[in-house]
Amino acid sequence: MNRERFRLLSALLAALAAAVVFLVATELFPYHTTNHDEAVYLQQAAMLLEGKLSLFPPVPESFRPWFFVSDGGRLYPKYAPVPAAMFAVGKLLGSARLSLVAIAAANVALTIALTTEAFDRRTGLLAGTLLLASPLFLIDSSVFLPYAPTTFWNLLFAFAYFRSARTEADPGGGTRATYGYALLAGLAIGAAFFARPYTAVLFAVPFLVHALYSLAVGPFSVVRGNILQSLRRAWRDVRTVRLSLTALGGLAGVAVALGYNAAVTGSPWTFPYEAFAPRDGLGFGHREILGYARNYTPALALRANAEVVTLLFTEWVVGGPVGALLAAVGVGTFLRRVSPDWSAEFTDAQATAVLAGLFLSVVAGNVYFWGNLNLLGSLANPDDGLVATLGPYYHFDLLVPTAAFVARGALLALDRVRTLAGERVERPQVVGRSLALAGVLLLAGATAGVLAPTVAENAEITAEYERAYQPFEQRHLSNAVVFLPTPYGDWLNHPFQHLRNDPGFDGETVYALSDGPDDIDVVAAYPNRTYYRYGYRGEWTPAYGGSVDPTLDRVRAVRGERLTLNATLAVPDYAESVSARVSTGSESAYYAVEGTPSNLSVALRVGNGTARFVGPGVTTVGDNATVPVGREDEIVVQVFVSDAAGGFSYRLELPVQQAGGSVVALSPYREVCLVPDDCNGAAAYVEDSMPDGIRMETALRANQSVLGAGSGNATVRTSPGSGAET
Repeated sequence: MNRERFRLLSALLAALAAAVVFLVATELFPYHTTNHDEAVYLQQAAMLLEGKLSLFPPVPESFRPWFFVSDGGRLYPKYAPVPAAMFAVGKLLGSARLSLVAIAAANVALTIALTTEAFDRRTGLLAGTLLLASPLFLIDSSVFLPYAPTTFWNLLFAFAYFRSARTEADPGGGTRATYGYALLAGLAIGAAFFARPYTAVLFAVPFLVHALYSLAVGPFSVVRGNILQSLRRAWRDVRTVRLSLTALGGLAGVAVALGYNAAVTGSPWTFPYEAFAPRDGLGFGHREILGYARNYTPALALRANAEVVTLLFTEWVVGGPVGALLAAVGVGTFLRRVSPDWSAEFTDAQATAVLAGLFLSVVAGNVYFWGNLNLLGSLANPDDGLVATLGPYYHFDLLVPTAAFVARGALLALDRVRTLAGERVERPQVVGRSLALAGVLLLAGATAGVLAPTVAENAEITAEYERAYQPFEQRHLSNAVVFLPTPYGDWLNHPFQHLRNDPGFDGETVYALSDGPDDIDVVAAYPNRTYYRYGYRGEWTPAYGGSVDPTLDRVRAVRGERLTLNATLAVPDYAESVSARVSTGSESAYYAVEGTPSNLSVALRVGNGTARFVGPGVTTVGDNATVPVGREDEIVVQVFVSDAAGGFSYRLELPVQQAGGSVVALSPYREVCLVPDDCNGAAAYVEDSMPDGIRMETALRANQSVLGAGSGNATVRTSPGSGAET
C-alpha cells in the first residue's frame, strides 16, 4: 500500500471516528452519565476559560460542587486540569463535545500510526478500525471523563518514541528529526503524568524498560578500560541524547504537576485528590473516601482485577471473546517467533514487544489501585457498578495493544488460509475475500452482541434524565436562582450534573443546594432574582430504571415581626382521623383535629421565637402547645391522615431566620408522603402525580413586604400545580 493511499484511508477512519463519537455523545449522553465526575471536569473547564484554579462562592455551604475540596471559603477540584483544559478548547470553539470528537479522531489516527510502526500499514489500518469498533472506545470517548484524553497523550508519546528510535536507526533520518520526536515523546508523557500520574507511569513502564535495554546494549555496553572516557563517549552518543531529551520532557511534565499542586494545595507533594481524601490512593490496606471504606487486601485486589480484566476481554473489546482470541493469536505468534538475541538497533520486534508489554504493566499495575474494586460495585453482581454502563475504564489504554494484536492475529489467519487455498484451489483470492467477509461479519456480530445491552441501558438512563429535567426544558429561566435537592448529600452536580454554575456564580441561572436556613443566605446574596425550588416524587435511581415526577416551584422570601403559613389540605372520604406534629430540631408539639373535614384549613404561626399550629377543631395533645424556633431553623409540619390501611401525611418544611425582632422565611418545601420512607426528599408535591382526593394549597403571610424579586406584597400563595404566586 503506497503512502498516499495509506494517509487517505487513515484520515477517513479518523473522520469516521469523529462522526460516530459525536453521534453517541449527543444522542446517547445528552445529559451525561451516572458517573458524576463528568461535571467536575466540565466545571473545571469553565474555570480554566476564565483563568481560575479555584472557586469562591458567596455561600460556601450552598455551592460546593461534587468532588471539590473545601479550603475555608475556597473550593478547588480534586482532579488535575489537563483533561479539563482539553475539554475547554472545544467549549471555546462552541461546544465541549467538539473536544470529544477531536480526541477520538486523534486516538484512532495515532493507533494506526503506532501499529504501523510495530507491524505494517495494512495492520495499522485494521487496528484503527478495530479500535473504533471497540465498545469501551465508543462509550468512553463520548463522555467527559479523563481516560480517552489521557490515552491521547500516551499514544502521542508512544508514537513519537517509536519514530525517534526509527529515525535514529535510519541512516537518512537525521539527528534533528530524532531529537525532535524524542522531545515530543517526553513532553507527551509529561502531559499524561500531569493528567493521570499512575496511568502514565503504567503506560510508560514497557518503554522505560526498552530505553534501559537500548542503553545497556548500545552506548553503555562499551564502558570498559578507561571508564571516564567511555562514559563521555556514551553520553555523547545519539541514543543517549535522544533518551535524555525524552526524559527531560517527561520531567518537565512532572515539574508542572508539582507546581500545580503547590498552587492549589499549598504543597508540591500533595495532590488535590489526596487533599480531598488522604486514604483514597494507591496501595493495600485501609482505603477510604467520603465515609466509604474497605480493607483492600492483595487477595481482594486480585479477585476484583481478575473480574475487571475478564469483563474487558469478554464484553468491552472489539468482538468480545472472539476479539480476545484473535489478540491472543497475535501475541502468541510474536512470542513464538521472537529472537532472544536482539540487536542494539530499533526493530519491529522491539516495537511489538513494547506493545505487548502494556498488557503486563497495565494489568499488574492496576491491582495496586482500589478504584477497580469500586468500579465493580458488588463483586457478586457483574452488572452492578459503573462498569455496567461505562466499562472497565481504568484499562482504557489496553484497547490500543488489543486492537493491534487482534489485527495482527486476523491478518495472520487470513494469510495462512490464502496460502493453503493457493495450494489447493484455482482461485485462492476468492477464498481469501470470502474468509475476510466472514471474519468481518463474525467480529461485527460479536461486537454488536456485547455492545447492544450497554447502549440500551444507557439509553434508558438518558430517558429517565430527560424526564427529570423536563421542567427546565419547558421553562426559560432568566436571572434566576434554583434550589436543588440533595439525594446524595450536600453536593452540587451530584447527581444533577446537567445543572452547573458559571465559575463566578453569576450566570443567568444560579443553582444552589436546598438546605434549610442557608437558603435564606442565598436569597440575601442574590437579592434581585427570581427564585425556584426543584423537587421530584420517586426515588432517584435512574441507573436502576427508577423514574421521578419533577416539579419546579416559585419561591419567595417574606419578612415580618410575625408570619403565618396557611394551608388548605384535602382529606379523602376514607380518612378515619387527622393529627399533626410541628417540630424544630429535637423539640416537637402534637395536635389532634376534631373530625375529618373534606378540606382542612390550618395555619402555622411563627413569632417571638416560637411556632404554633392552629385551626378549627385543632387541639393540643400533651404539654407543648408551641415549639421553640432558633435563630436559624427549619420548622417541619406534618399532618397525618389515617385510615385502616395506615394513611399518608402532608409535610411542609419552612426555613426561617430570626434577627432584630423580625422573622424571615421562604415559601415552604411541600411533600405528600404516601410511604413514610419517601419523606424528606423523594415525595415532593406534584399535583398531576397525586391520587384522587389529595391536594394542598399554601400561603405564607407577613406584616411587611416581600424581599427580592416581586416585592411589594406580603402574601406568598402556593396553589396546585402553579408554584408560588404573589
